[in-house]
Amino acid sequence: MQVSARGEYAVRIAVTLATGHPRTISASSLAAAQALPRKFAEVILGDLRRAHLVDSVRGVEGGYRLARDPGDVSVGEVLRAVDGPLSEVRGRRPEETSYEGAAVNLPRLWVAARAAVRSVFDEVSLAQAATGEFPVRIAELTAADDAWMPR
Repeated sequence: MQVSARGEYAVRIAVTLATGHPRTISASSLAAAQALPRKFAEVILGDLRRAHLVDSVRGVEGGYRLARDPGDVSVGEVLRAVDGPLSEVRGRRPEETSYEGAAVNLPRLWVAARAAVRSVFDEVSLAQAATGEFPVRIAELTAADDAWMPR
């Protein structure tokens, strides 16, 4: 599982918007708050706007704000808005794969991996990501002894 730079930046921007909700925040302020390139932040904000996750407001007091309450927007929605499906196998959805011989059962493994990723990203809201008050199951995952160890 890998989160792209675009996905990471989008979640950082969205969490920043969540902390300021419901007020608007300019693209330059969002970029500065997360030390991101302004132009890249603007492109990501465009993706989030097209996915109906943020609204843009014009004028002196303009900027961007979440289109819904931060508790109602999942991290998974943000990642999908900028990167597409959470899990792919060589550009295809896991259920679209098929193999023969010894590899015949691999699609089930790919689907299970996608379900595991969804069970984290779709269960954590932007409000929870902003406050660190994660669902119990997510907190338990990060508390495991080997969770922070690279493999």
